Amino acid sequence: MKSLYQFIIHSFQFFLPVLKYFNPKMKSFAEGRIHWESELKSQVSENEKVIWFHAASLGEYEQAVPIIDALKKKYTSHKIAVSFFSPSGYEVKKKDSKLDIVTYLPLDTKKNAGKFLNILKPEIAFFIKYEVWPNLMDVLEKKQIKSYLISGVFRKQQLYFKPMGQFMAKALSKFDHLFVQNEESLALLKDHGFEQASISGDTRYDRVISQLAMNNQLDFMDKFTASGELTMVFGSTWPEDLSITLDAINNAPEHIKFVIAPHQINSAQIQKLKKSITKKVLCFSEIENQNLEELQVLIVDTIGLLTKIYSYADLAYVGGGMGLSGLHNVLEPAAFGIPIVIGKNFEKFPEAKMLRRLGGLFSVSSANEFVSIFEKLISDSMFREKSGQISGHFVNSEAGATQKILSAIDFEND
Repeated sequence: MKSLYQFIIHSFQFFLPVLKYFNPKMKSFAEGRIHWESELKSQVSENEKVIWFHAASLGEYEQAVPIIDALKKKYTSHKIAVSFFSPSGYEVKKKDSKLDIVTYLPLDTKKNAGKFLNILKPEIAFFIKYEVWPNLMDVLEKKQIKSYLISGVFRKQQLYFKPMGQFMAKALSKFDHLFVQNEESLALLKDHGFEQASISGDTRYDRVISQLAMNNQLDFMDKFTASGELTMVFGSTWPEDLSITLDAINNAPEHIKFVIAPHQINSAQIQKLKKSITKKVLCFSEIENQNLEELQVLIVDTIGLLTKIYSYADLAYVGGGMGLSGLHNVLEPAAFGIPIVIGKNFEKFPEAKMLRRLGGLFSVSSANEFVSIFEKLISDSMFREKSGQISGHFVNSEAGATQKILSAIDFEND
Protein backbone atom coordinates (compact mmCIF):
# COMPACT_ATOMS: atom_id res chain seq x y z
CA MET A 1 0.00 0.00 0.00
CA LYS A 2 2.85 2.40 0.65
CA SER A 3 4.07 1.87 -2.92
CA LEU A 4 0.61 2.81 -4.16
CA TYR A 5 0.69 5.88 -1.91
CA GLN A 6 4.05 6.92 -3.39
CA PHE A 7 2.70 6.44 -6.91
CA ILE A 8 -0.39 8.56 -6.23
CA ILE A 9 1.59 11.39 -4.62
CA HIS A 10 4.15 11.52 -7.44
CA SER A 11 1.41 11.39 -10.07
CA PHE A 12 -0.41 14.22 -8.36
CA GLN A 13 2.75 16.30 -8.30
CA PHE A 14 3.37 15.62 -11.99
CA PHE A 15 -0.06 16.98 -12.89
CA LEU A 16 0.11 20.04 -10.60
CA PRO A 17 0.71 22.54 -13.45
CA VAL A 18 -2.49 21.33 -15.13
CA LEU A 19 -4.66 21.37 -11.99
CA LYS A 20 -4.51 25.16 -11.71
CA TYR A 21 -6.86 25.46 -14.67
CA PHE A 22 -9.73 23.62 -12.94
CA ASN A 23 -10.99 26.34 -10.55
CA PRO A 24 -9.65 29.29 -8.47
CA LYS A 25 -9.15 27.19 -5.34
CA MET A 26 -7.24 24.51 -7.22
CA LYS A 27 -5.21 27.23 -8.89
CA SER A 28 -4.07 28.52 -5.48
CA PHE A 29 -3.38 24.95 -4.34
CA ALA A 30 -1.27 24.18 -7.41
CA GLU A 31 0.64 27.45 -7.69
CA GLY A 32 1.40 27.46 -3.97
CA ARG A 33 3.06 24.08 -4.31
CA ILE A 34 4.85 24.85 -7.54
CA HIS A 35 6.58 27.83 -5.89
CA TRP A 36 6.73 26.66 -2.27
CA GLU A 37 10.54 26.30 -2.17
CA SER A 38 11.41 29.85 -3.25
CA GLU A 39 8.63 31.30 -1.07
CA LEU A 40 9.89 29.45 1.99
CA LYS A 41 13.55 30.35 1.38
CA SER A 42 12.60 34.04 1.23
CA GLN A 43 11.18 33.84 4.77
CA VAL A 44 13.93 31.86 6.48
CA SER A 45 17.36 33.09 7.55
CA GLU A 46 20.41 31.14 8.67
CA ASN A 47 20.77 30.19 12.34
CA GLU A 48 17.18 31.05 13.24
CA LYS A 49 15.42 29.01 15.90
CA VAL A 50 12.11 27.80 14.52
CA ILE A 51 9.04 26.22 16.11
CA TRP A 52 6.89 24.68 13.39
CA PHE A 53 3.14 24.02 13.33
CA HIS A 54 1.32 22.27 10.52
CA ALA A 55 -2.45 22.51 10.01
CA ALA A 56 -4.66 21.26 7.22
CA SER A 57 -6.71 24.44 7.07
CA LEU A 58 -7.98 27.41 9.03
CA GLY A 59 -10.10 25.42 11.47
CA GLU A 60 -7.18 23.24 12.52
CA TYR A 61 -4.96 26.31 12.77
CA GLU A 62 -7.35 27.73 15.38
CA GLN A 63 -6.60 24.68 17.49
CA ALA A 64 -2.91 25.55 17.34
CA VAL A 65 -3.35 29.18 18.37
CA PRO A 66 -3.30 28.65 22.19
CA ILE A 67 -0.06 26.66 21.89
CA ILE A 68 1.43 29.25 19.53
CA ASP A 69 0.57 32.10 21.90
CA ALA A 70 2.04 30.31 24.90
CA LEU A 71 5.28 29.38 23.13
CA LYS A 72 5.71 32.88 21.70
CA LYS A 73 5.64 34.27 25.22
CA LYS A 74 8.06 31.67 26.59
CA TYR A 75 10.52 31.45 23.69
CA THR A 76 10.79 35.01 22.49
CA SER A 77 13.91 34.38 20.39
CA HIS A 78 12.21 31.69 18.32
CA LYS A 79 10.30 32.19 15.11
CA ILE A 80 6.88 30.65 14.64
CA ALA A 81 6.37 28.86 11.33
CA VAL A 82 2.97 27.61 10.16
CA SER A 83 2.37 25.45 7.12
CA PHE A 84 -1.01 24.73 5.54
CA PHE A 85 -2.30 22.06 3.23
CA SER A 86 -5.37 24.04 2.14
CA PRO A 87 -5.41 27.40 0.32
CA SER A 88 -8.20 28.60 2.62
CA GLY A 89 -5.83 28.53 5.58
CA TYR A 90 -2.80 29.87 3.76
CA GLU A 91 -4.57 32.78 2.06
CA VAL A 92 -6.13 34.03 5.31
CA LYS A 93 -2.97 33.74 7.43
CA LYS A 94 -0.13 34.53 5.03
CA LYS A 95 0.07 38.13 6.27
CA ASP A 96 -0.74 37.50 9.93
CA SER A 97 1.65 39.55 12.07
CA LYS A 98 1.53 36.89 14.79
CA LEU A 99 3.34 34.45 12.49
CA ASP A 100 6.92 34.80 11.26
CA ILE A 101 6.80 32.17 8.50
CA VAL A 102 3.72 31.02 6.59
CA THR A 103 4.01 28.43 3.84
CA TYR A 104 2.26 25.68 1.96
CA LEU A 105 3.30 22.17 2.89
CA PRO A 106 4.63 20.60 -0.32
CA LEU A 107 3.22 17.31 -1.51
CA ASP A 108 4.48 14.40 0.57
CA THR A 109 7.33 12.99 -1.49
CA LYS A 110 10.62 12.03 0.17
CA LYS A 111 12.45 14.65 -1.86
CA ASN A 112 10.04 17.41 -0.90
CA ALA A 113 10.09 16.41 2.76
CA GLY A 114 13.90 16.52 2.83
CA LYS A 115 14.04 19.91 1.09
CA PHE A 116 11.34 21.38 3.31
CA LEU A 117 13.04 20.40 6.56
CA ASN A 118 16.50 21.38 5.30
CA ILE A 119 15.21 24.89 4.62
CA LEU A 120 13.02 25.34 7.69
CA LYS A 121 15.25 23.48 10.20
CA PRO A 122 12.63 23.37 12.98
CA GLU A 123 13.65 22.46 16.51
CA ILE A 124 10.24 20.96 17.20
CA ALA A 125 7.14 20.17 15.14
CA PHE A 126 3.44 20.18 15.99
CA PHE A 127 0.78 18.61 13.77
CA ILE A 128 -2.88 19.35 14.34
CA LYS A 129 -5.67 16.77 14.63
CA TYR A 130 -5.50 14.61 11.48
CA GLU A 131 -2.33 15.60 9.65
CA VAL A 132 -0.09 12.54 9.23
CA TRP A 133 2.23 12.36 6.20
CA PRO A 134 4.32 9.15 5.94
CA ASN A 135 7.33 10.51 4.02
CA LEU A 136 7.51 13.62 6.16
CA MET A 137 7.39 11.54 9.35
CA ASP A 138 10.25 9.38 8.01
CA VAL A 139 12.45 12.43 7.49
CA LEU A 140 11.52 13.99 10.84
CA GLU A 141 12.55 10.78 12.56
CA LYS A 142 15.78 10.58 10.56
CA LYS A 143 16.67 14.15 11.49
CA GLN A 144 15.71 13.49 15.14
CA ILE A 145 13.25 16.39 15.21
CA LYS A 146 10.69 15.88 17.96
CA SER A 147 7.12 15.84 16.70
CA TYR A 148 3.75 15.93 18.44
CA LEU A 149 0.16 15.47 17.32
CA ILE A 150 -2.23 17.90 19.03
CA SER A 151 -5.99 17.49 19.62
CA GLY A 152 -6.10 14.18 17.78
CA VAL A 153 -9.38 12.33 17.25
CA PHE A 154 -9.37 8.68 16.20
CA ARG A 155 -12.12 6.32 15.02
CA LYS A 156 -12.16 2.61 14.16
CA GLN A 157 -12.90 3.32 10.51
CA GLN A 158 -9.64 5.20 9.97
CA LEU A 159 -6.91 3.70 7.81
CA TYR A 160 -4.42 3.42 10.71
CA PHE A 161 -6.45 0.58 12.20
CA LYS A 162 -6.99 -1.50 9.06
CA PRO A 163 -4.62 -4.15 7.59
CA MET A 164 -4.15 -2.13 4.40
CA GLY A 165 -3.16 0.93 6.43
CA GLN A 166 -0.09 -0.44 8.17
CA PHE A 167 2.14 2.15 6.47
CA MET A 168 -0.05 4.92 7.95
CA ALA A 169 0.06 3.29 11.38
CA LYS A 170 3.84 3.20 11.12
CA ALA A 171 3.87 6.92 10.30
CA LEU A 172 1.61 7.62 13.28
CA SER A 173 3.95 5.66 15.56
CA LYS A 174 6.80 8.06 14.75
CA PHE A 175 5.28 10.93 16.70
CA ASP A 176 7.00 11.42 20.03
CA HIS A 177 3.57 11.82 21.60
CA LEU A 178 -0.08 11.82 20.56
CA PHE A 179 -2.29 14.23 22.51
CA VAL A 180 -5.89 13.18 21.95
CA GLN A 181 -9.24 14.74 22.74
CA ASN A 182 -11.15 11.90 24.40
CA GLU A 183 -11.20 8.48 26.07
CA GLU A 184 -12.43 6.73 22.93
CA SER A 185 -9.41 7.89 20.93
CA LEU A 186 -6.98 6.91 23.66
CA ALA A 187 -8.50 3.45 24.11
CA LEU A 188 -8.40 2.81 20.37
CA LEU A 189 -4.74 3.81 20.16
CA LYS A 190 -3.81 1.68 23.17
CA ASP A 191 -5.65 -1.33 21.71
CA HIS A 192 -3.48 -1.04 18.61
CA GLY A 193 -0.19 -0.73 20.46
CA PHE A 194 0.30 3.05 20.53
CA GLU A 195 1.66 3.69 24.01
CA GLN A 196 2.94 7.24 23.46
CA ALA A 197 -0.53 8.78 23.86
CA SER A 198 -2.52 10.65 26.49
CA ILE A 199 -5.70 12.68 26.83
CA SER A 200 -5.15 16.42 26.77
CA GLY A 201 -8.57 17.53 25.58
CA ASP A 202 -9.19 19.93 22.72
CA THR A 203 -7.21 23.18 22.55
CA ARG A 204 -10.16 24.84 20.81
CA TYR A 205 -11.80 25.28 24.21
CA ASP A 206 -8.85 27.38 25.36
CA ARG A 207 -8.96 29.26 22.08
CA VAL A 208 -12.62 30.24 22.32
CA ILE A 209 -12.38 31.11 26.00
CA SER A 210 -9.54 33.52 25.23
CA GLN A 211 -11.90 35.32 22.84
CA LEU A 212 -14.02 36.40 25.83
CA ALA A 213 -11.17 38.55 27.11
CA MET A 214 -10.66 40.29 23.77
CA ASN A 215 -12.32 43.41 22.45
CA ASN A 216 -15.26 42.02 20.49
CA GLN A 217 -16.90 45.34 19.72
CA LEU A 218 -17.98 46.00 16.15
CA ASP A 219 -19.36 49.42 15.30
CA PHE A 220 -21.83 48.14 12.70
CA MET A 221 -23.15 45.49 15.11
CA ASP A 222 -23.62 48.13 17.82
CA LYS A 223 -25.82 50.06 15.41
CA PHE A 224 -27.64 47.01 14.06
CA THR A 225 -28.57 45.78 17.57
CA ALA A 226 -29.09 49.22 19.14
CA SER A 227 -32.81 48.63 19.71
CA GLY A 228 -32.06 45.64 21.95
CA GLU A 229 -34.10 43.11 19.97
CA LEU A 230 -33.32 39.40 19.97
CA THR A 231 -30.53 38.64 17.52
CA MET A 232 -29.89 35.30 15.87
CA VAL A 233 -26.62 34.68 14.03
CA PHE A 234 -26.36 32.12 11.24
CA GLY A 235 -22.65 31.35 11.07
CA SER A 236 -20.74 29.64 8.25
CA THR A 237 -23.89 28.63 6.42
CA TRP A 238 -24.13 26.62 3.21
CA PRO A 239 -27.09 26.53 0.80
CA GLU A 240 -28.25 23.29 2.46
CA ASP A 241 -28.50 25.11 5.80
CA LEU A 242 -30.41 28.04 4.36
CA SER A 243 -32.82 25.71 2.56
CA ILE A 244 -34.35 24.68 5.91
CA THR A 245 -34.07 28.04 7.71
CA LEU A 246 -34.95 30.72 5.16
CA ASP A 247 -38.73 30.43 5.46
CA ALA A 248 -38.49 30.76 9.23
CA ILE A 249 -36.39 33.92 8.82
CA ASN A 250 -38.90 35.44 6.40
CA ASN A 251 -41.86 34.56 8.65
CA ALA A 252 -40.24 35.48 11.96
CA PRO A 253 -41.74 38.15 14.23
CA GLU A 254 -40.62 41.71 13.54
CA HIS A 255 -38.75 41.94 16.84
CA ILE A 256 -36.16 39.33 15.77
CA LYS A 257 -33.00 40.37 13.94
CA PHE A 258 -30.81 38.07 11.89
CA VAL A 259 -27.18 38.04 10.82
CA ILE A 260 -26.27 35.58 8.07
CA ALA A 261 -22.57 34.87 7.51
CA PRO A 262 -22.19 32.46 4.54
CA HIS A 263 -19.19 30.16 4.60
CA GLN A 264 -18.32 30.95 1.00
CA ILE A 265 -18.26 34.54 -0.19
CA ASN A 266 -19.70 34.14 -3.66
CA SER A 267 -21.23 37.34 -5.06
CA ALA A 268 -23.82 35.59 -7.23
CA GLN A 269 -24.98 33.31 -4.42
CA ILE A 270 -25.12 36.18 -1.94
CA GLN A 271 -27.23 38.31 -4.28
CA LYS A 272 -29.53 35.32 -4.79
CA LEU A 273 -29.81 34.96 -1.01
CA LYS A 274 -30.55 38.65 -0.59
CA LYS A 275 -33.37 38.51 -3.15
CA SER A 276 -34.91 35.52 -1.37
CA ILE A 277 -35.27 37.46 1.90
CA THR A 278 -38.52 39.40 2.25
CA LYS A 279 -37.45 41.49 5.25
CA LYS A 280 -35.38 44.69 5.24
CA VAL A 281 -31.97 43.34 4.27
CA LEU A 282 -28.54 44.64 3.31
CA CYS A 283 -25.11 43.16 2.79
CA PHE A 284 -22.18 44.27 4.91
CA SER A 285 -20.57 45.70 1.76
CA GLU A 286 -23.59 48.02 1.33
CA ILE A 287 -23.99 49.46 4.84
CA GLU A 288 -22.12 52.74 4.44
CA ASN A 289 -24.42 55.70 5.23
CA GLN A 290 -27.32 53.34 5.99
CA ASN A 291 -29.53 53.30 9.08
CA LEU A 292 -28.61 49.86 10.38
CA GLU A 293 -31.07 49.95 13.25
CA GLU A 294 -33.94 49.78 10.75
CA LEU A 295 -32.57 46.60 9.15
CA GLN A 296 -33.95 43.20 10.07
CA VAL A 297 -31.40 41.04 8.24
CA LEU A 298 -27.71 41.66 7.66
CA ILE A 299 -25.74 39.44 5.29
CA VAL A 300 -22.02 39.46 6.12
CA ASP A 301 -20.28 39.19 2.75
CA THR A 302 -16.75 39.33 4.16
CA ILE A 303 -14.55 37.08 6.30
CA GLY A 304 -12.88 37.40 9.69
CA LEU A 305 -15.75 38.93 11.71
CA LEU A 306 -17.90 35.97 12.70
CA THR A 307 -16.36 35.28 16.11
CA LYS A 308 -16.96 38.85 17.25
CA ILE A 309 -20.45 38.85 15.74
CA TYR A 310 -21.33 35.85 17.93
CA SER A 311 -20.78 38.05 20.99
CA TYR A 312 -23.90 40.02 19.97
CA ALA A 313 -26.09 36.93 19.50
CA ASP A 314 -28.90 35.65 21.69
CA LEU A 315 -28.94 32.36 19.79
CA ALA A 316 -27.03 30.88 16.86
CA TYR A 317 -27.31 28.45 13.99
CA VAL A 318 -23.94 26.93 13.00
CA GLY A 319 -23.74 25.72 9.41
CA GLY A 320 -22.26 22.73 7.66
CA GLY A 321 -24.38 20.06 9.31
CA MET A 322 -27.15 19.88 6.74
CA GLY A 323 -24.76 18.87 3.98
CA LEU A 324 -21.58 16.82 3.80
CA SER A 325 -19.07 19.68 4.01
CA GLY A 326 -18.63 19.20 7.77
CA LEU A 327 -20.09 21.01 10.76
CA HIS A 328 -18.37 24.29 11.56
CA ASN A 329 -17.15 25.41 14.96
CA VAL A 330 -19.95 25.29 17.55
CA LEU A 331 -17.57 26.22 20.36
CA GLU A 332 -17.25 29.84 19.23
CA PRO A 333 -20.90 30.70 19.96
CA ALA A 334 -21.02 28.33 22.93
CA ALA A 335 -18.23 30.29 24.64
CA PHE A 336 -20.52 33.33 24.65
CA GLY A 337 -23.19 31.37 26.50
CA ILE A 338 -25.88 31.09 23.84
CA PRO A 339 -28.00 28.16 22.63
CA ILE A 340 -27.03 26.62 19.30
CA VAL A 341 -28.92 24.93 16.49
CA ILE A 342 -27.20 22.74 13.88
CA GLY A 343 -28.12 20.39 11.04
CA LYS A 344 -28.37 16.62 11.13
CA ASN A 345 -24.81 15.50 10.30
CA PHE A 346 -22.58 15.83 13.34
CA GLU A 347 -21.45 12.28 14.22
CA LYS A 348 -17.77 13.15 13.73
CA PHE A 349 -17.95 16.14 16.09
CA PRO A 350 -17.75 15.02 19.74
CA GLU A 351 -18.21 18.53 21.10
CA ALA A 352 -21.54 18.84 19.28
CA LYS A 353 -22.66 15.43 20.53
CA MET A 354 -21.81 16.34 24.12
CA LEU A 355 -23.50 19.75 23.91
CA ARG A 356 -26.61 18.17 22.45
CA ARG A 357 -26.70 15.57 25.21
CA LEU A 358 -26.43 18.31 27.85
CA GLY A 359 -29.12 20.50 26.29
CA GLY A 360 -27.10 23.47 25.03
CA LEU A 361 -27.37 22.47 21.36
CA PHE A 362 -30.23 21.24 19.18
CA SER A 363 -30.02 19.27 15.93
CA VAL A 364 -32.64 19.56 13.18
CA SER A 365 -33.11 17.65 9.95
CA SER A 366 -35.94 19.58 8.30
CA ALA A 367 -37.56 23.00 8.01
CA ASN A 368 -40.37 21.91 10.35
CA GLU A 369 -37.92 20.82 13.02
CA PHE A 370 -36.03 24.09 12.72
CA VAL A 371 -39.23 26.13 13.07
CA SER A 372 -40.19 24.13 16.17
CA ILE A 373 -36.96 24.74 18.10
CA PHE A 374 -36.62 28.30 16.76
CA GLU A 375 -40.08 29.27 18.02
CA LYS A 376 -39.42 27.72 21.43
CA LEU A 377 -36.08 29.51 21.79
CA ILE A 378 -37.47 32.94 20.90
CA SER A 379 -40.69 32.62 22.92
CA ASP A 380 -39.41 30.96 26.10
CA SER A 381 -36.76 33.19 27.65
CA MET A 382 -36.10 30.80 30.56
CA PHE A 383 -35.52 27.90 28.18
CA ARG A 384 -33.25 30.05 26.00
CA GLU A 385 -31.20 31.33 28.93
CA LYS A 386 -30.84 27.88 30.51
CA SER A 387 -29.66 26.38 27.21
CA GLY A 388 -27.17 29.21 26.80
CA GLN A 389 -25.84 28.73 30.32
CA ILE A 390 -25.30 25.05 29.60
CA SER A 391 -23.24 25.96 26.52
CA GLY A 392 -21.07 28.43 28.41
CA HIS A 393 -20.50 26.12 31.37
CA PHE A 394 -19.62 23.25 29.06
CA VAL A 395 -16.87 25.22 27.32
CA ASN A 396 -15.38 26.33 30.63
CA SER A 397 -15.43 22.79 32.01
CA GLU A 398 -13.46 21.44 29.03
CA ALA A 399 -10.66 24.05 29.10
CA GLY A 400 -7.06 23.29 30.03
CA ALA A 401 -5.65 21.29 27.11
CA THR A 402 -2.97 23.87 26.36
CA GLN A 403 -1.37 23.61 29.78
CA LYS A 404 -1.47 19.80 29.71
CA ILE A 405 0.37 19.78 26.39
CA LEU A 406 2.95 22.38 27.37
CA SER A 407 3.80 20.56 30.59
CA ALA A 408 4.34 17.29 28.72
CA ILE A 409 6.35 18.27 25.65
CA ASP A 410 10.08 17.65 25.62
CA PHE A 411 11.61 20.85 24.29
CA GLU A 412 15.42 20.72 24.44
CA ASN A 413 15.73 24.44 25.07
CA ASP A 414 13.34 24.32 28.00
